[in-house]
Amino acid sequence: MKGVIGVQLVVTMVMASVIQKIIPHYSFARWLLCSGSLQWYQHPTEEDLRLLAGKQRGKSKKDRKYNGHVENKPLTIPKDIDLHLETKSVTERDTIALHYFPEYQWLVDFTVAATVVYVVTEAYCSIMKPSQEMNISVVWCLLVLAFAVKILFSLTTHYFIVEDGGERSVCVTFGCFFFVKAMAILIVTESYLEFGLESGFSNFSESAMQFLEKQGLESQGPVSKLPFKLFLAVLCSLIGAFLTFPGLRLAQMHLDALNLATEKITQTLLHINFLAPLLMVLLWVKPITKDYIMNPPLGKESVPLMSEDTFDTMRLWIIILLCALRLAMMRSHLQAYLNLAQKCMDQMKKEAGRISTIDLQKMVARVFYYLCVIALQYVAPLVMVLHTTLLLKTLGNYSWGIYPESNSDTAVENNPLPSSVYSESPSVDGKMKVTVVQITMALGSLKNIFTPLLFRGLLSFLTWWIAACLFSTSLFGLFYHQYLTVA
Repeated sequence: MKGVIGVQLVVTMVMASVIQKIIPHYSFARWLLCSGSLQWYQHPTEEDLRLLAGKQRGKSKKDRKYNGHVENKPLTIPKDIDLHLETKSVTERDTIALHYFPEYQWLVDFTVAATVVYVVTEAYCSIMKPSQEMNISVVWCLLVLAFAVKILFSLTTHYFIVEDGGERSVCVTFGCFFFVKAMAILIVTESYLEFGLESGFSNFSESAMQFLEKQGLESQGPVSKLPFKLFLAVLCSLIGAFLTFPGLRLAQMHLDALNLATEKITQTLLHINFLAPLLMVLLWVKPITKDYIMNPPLGKESVPLMSEDTFDTMRLWIIILLCALRLAMMRSHLQAYLNLAQKCMDQMKKEAGRISTIDLQKMVARVFYYLCVIALQYVAPLVMVLHTTLLLKTLGNYSWGIYPESNSDTAVENNPLPSSVYSESPSVDGKMKVTVVQITMALGSLKNIFTPLLFRGLLSFLTWWIAACLFSTSLFGLFYHQYLTVA
């Protein structure tokens, strides 16, 4: 039990205390919004609109009296009114009224805490090299993924609640599209997409059959390949449906951020940030990346530029750096979204007719009110890619070193119980020792079934799929906002 109640548990308890006591006062999520760099547009008051329209408050001919009370019609103003919106920096008090702010703050702050736990745990494992301890950072990463999927599911359900909108049809259409796309991807051979799903599933089936045979059970395997791939396709369709509107929104913010940026370096970073999911996708396309690196066409002799283990490590580092770039460009995208209020005002001034003051105020206030929804649509896919990559490194038994040592086989031998345990009298200590050894053997059997080869295939495919979905939806959104809306 020393392996369980040790350094990792202490780190977890300390981080739980930090989440409870410190993060509510020093929140990274709140700092991203309230550091003073984001400016939002305040909606004009009704009195300001009255003064601009040249109308005074009081009874008019439009006021009608029914049963002793006066019914006032809503005040309308010309759409081409000379109105300039005032800007204000986002403060902590402003965030209280934002929709989905608690969910945004919890996801970002918990992700930061989980990432710190992961870094500390990885440092501890690389230095001490414990062999019988479970890496508790895996649990933190799984919790982060669960929270991100839950929030994306909650955001997607709102599109199904709206009766007169077309968002529901868009989600269903993209969900069906991604289901067909996933089925097509799963039949592609590993000579083109090197996820390792086939070898991982074969290893899992063989290990499970051996385990069942040792238990005296006859079986052809826990599951056949067709139901396994069908389950993956359904899961992929759900992920694609959840990432539909985040991708569409990212495309619009990308175009607005490009128009807002004045420096060449900022525009270059915005382009790289938009193409980051495509770069992640290409990392697993074997003919484009790995074949050129492992067998570069430099003449008659083929000299690999790096080993296969080094390439796997470089792939992990590239994904993490692209995630860091996306986080760094977050404020540029959020400011581009907040500028939609002024953009809507400029578009309204080009139209003829009149608009009620209430509708105008709603049009401006709605942009800031949904700021955290947009922030979640930007952050949640980033969090999913990052922590799926971290799980891929840990469960896939990869290394962070550029020139990693050869990974030894992680299969745990099923050693028999020590004879000293059986020779002891059935005291309390003896029973506890027997229980500990039995638990250790059970965990060892599970490690023999769920091998790093299986996790490499599954997590590589999921990381690739999240990036592919995000790029597909953002590319469609770019085409839609660039061409269809103009038409």
